[in-house]
Amino acid sequence: MSVRFQLTDDQRALKAGVRELLERRFGREAVRRAVDTPGRLDRELWRALGDAGFFALRLPERAGGVGLGLAEAVLVFEEAGRALLPGPLVATHLAAGTVPGAAGGETVVTAVDGELVEWLDEADTVLGDAQAALPLRSLDPLTPLHRVPDARGVAAADPVAVLLTAAEQLGTAVRVGELAVQHARTREQFGQPIGAFQAVKHLCADLLARTEIARVAVYAAAVTADPADIAAARLLADEAAVRGARDCLQVHGGMGFTWEADVHLHLKRAWVRARRGGGGTESEELLAARLAA
Repeated sequence: MSVRFQLTDDQRALKAGVRELLERRFGREAVRRAVDTPGRLDRELWRALGDAGFFALRLPERAGGVGLGLAEAVLVFEEAGRALLPGPLVATHLAAGTVPGAAGGETVVTAVDGELVEWLDEADTVLGDAQAALPLRSLDPLTPLHRVPDARGVAAADPVAVLLTAAEQLGTAVRVGELAVQHARTREQFGQPIGAFQAVKHLCADLLARTEIARVAVYAAAVTADPADIAAARLLADEAAVRGARDCLQVHGGMGFTWEADVHLHLKRAWVRARRGGGGTESEELLAARLAA
């Protein structure tokens, strides 16, 4: 028996609408401006996201939200990852309905995640104890970090936060795949596009395969909301994002890590996201426990 999972017309329209919004409000020039002013969050953009329902997506309509579900949130966060959208998106989304102003984008909410806190200086509300947090040099110029020394009693990561991070990682994998193919088609060596060479073909094919496997896992987890499915999706999405960005870097050659290209920004964001709660060993241990049960 085979099962086919297809997005509904409304879901495809939502995904396309979010992509259009982000391309208009946070295109490549805006990304570059943000890189040039690290640590500063664009409040106007944040309110625009709130007006579009980004943070209130899963709130019921009677509470002033959009009234959609986890599957739709995953599609939206996939597009955010693809666009390199900065800010504590997951924390603010999860705080909608409990922290005043979060749903509409008037309040920026961040949360202590293990030993790390993203965007601490720009946040209006911090969930968790970050009083002793110290600035930490971040690999990603679009994600300022603080570290909470001697963090103890760290609670298990919220499964929804883990899944939305996986969706962002999926968006990164999608985007670096697009960049790799575009470069392989246009960059020429020895009188022909580099995409004609077998080594480059294999890199692009592997990148696509990992992305599509991660997509299936992330979408399925959004439907089941099962913790084990979410853990598996996170592992696959982290791998697709990090290894995909590395492969994209290989396709671009030495220029991929220069400031002229965006590839290294995607790789650095994927590295930082992979450190969030629910990634790596945490997901592996959850899956191992489920298999042993």
